[in-house]
Amino acid sequence: MAISIDKNLCVGCGACLKVCPYDAIDLIDRKAILNDSCVHCGACVDSCKFKAILSQAGEGPRKDLSEYAGVAVFAETRGQGLAKVATELLGCGRALADTRKVGLTAFLLGHRIQGLAKDLIAHGADRVVVVDDPRLAPFRTAPFARALTSVIQQQKPEIVLIGASGIGRDLAPRVANRLKTGLTADCTGLAIEEGSGLLLQTRPAFGGNVMATIVCPHHRPQMSTVRPGVMKPLPRDDHRQGTITEAKVTIKETDLRTVVREVVRLAGKKVDLSEATVIVSGGRGVGGAKGFEGIRDLAEALGGQVGASRAAVESGWIEHDHQVGQTGKSVSPRLYIACGISGAIQHLAGIAGADFVVAVNRDAQAPIMKAADVAIVGDLHQVVPLLAAEIRRARKENAA
Repeated sequence: MAISIDKNLCVGCGACLKVCPYDAIDLIDRKAILNDSCVHCGACVDSCKFKAILSQAGEGPRKDLSEYAGVAVFAETRGQGLAKVATELLGCGRALADTRKVGLTAFLLGHRIQGLAKDLIAHGADRVVVVDDPRLAPFRTAPFARALTSVIQQQKPEIVLIGASGIGRDLAPRVANRLKTGLTADCTGLAIEEGSGLLLQTRPAFGGNVMATIVCPHHRPQMSTVRPGVMKPLPRDDHRQGTITEAKVTIKETDLRTVVREVVRLAGKKVDLSEATVIVSGGRGVGGAKGFEGIRDLAEALGGQVGASRAAVESGWIEHDHQVGQTGKSVSPRLYIACGISGAIQHLAGIAGADFVVAVNRDAQAPIMKAADVAIVGDLHQVVPLLAAEIRRARKENAA
């Protein structure tokens, strides 16, 4: 975006100086002048009542924002079903659409995936736009980016939500670049601003030490990727009614330079904390890699997954796939047990979606203890084995 000031219209009121976050405007001889600090962010444009500050997109004229309406969700698939993040986005998108009093659309891309359209409607979509093409299975970045961009250009939603999964993080920036719009990545909160109707996109910044709220006032669609496990899906309602339509897109031969010869699934248990219903996590208090043996034993007794704090991962005690928090994975299990975790703000934000939190810590004043539904003050090396043994005993009695 290029910013310029028409000196003939400028009256020197100084309103633009107050809103510029970079001190990039000087007032000289009662005229606003841009200095070298200007990054052309556009914050000053709407502040000028006299229309003296002009902006123009770097590539062609600005879009007519009135052409864009509605909320859309990219419905990511896993195997033969929907990814959990797709239903989470539909729950969030439903709330945004209801606030804006517009429809909620799901974009379903792939091959032989029409049967999933009814699932999307049951989870909150008003309309499903299906792109069925054999070249869209399995996922490849270039054809998916081409197809999703084309569908968005056809449908013109004002808001597009994409899961911040491996696929979403690969896909979203490429689509945003093709659409010449902004993208806020890894959002943990979304809301509609009263009055303006803009999408307020909240995400951690500066290593998770602050939460930034970002808006995209001059371009459409407003695009966000949302962390899995942050938003709550709506209960499935098979009585909901919606429409299903097919869209045609053109995929070029240049998009097919990558050929998938074979998909080999790794043996062993994959860690997917975003879809776990029970998570037992260890922190600095476990004392080392060996300390995670008790954490794993308790997780196994509960039929859950093993998580970890950032401190434990950075100490090399466990792999990064297990990290919970803003710099790891945001989770929403039914039960979260934190063992030896003090409760840094980044970790607490990452478990905000948990239904029930149990904390085991020797420090009764640790932040995690205040955030927990049940706080157990004690040495985790004594408490955790007792919990695992008691859970196994209770399950054995119930089975009998």
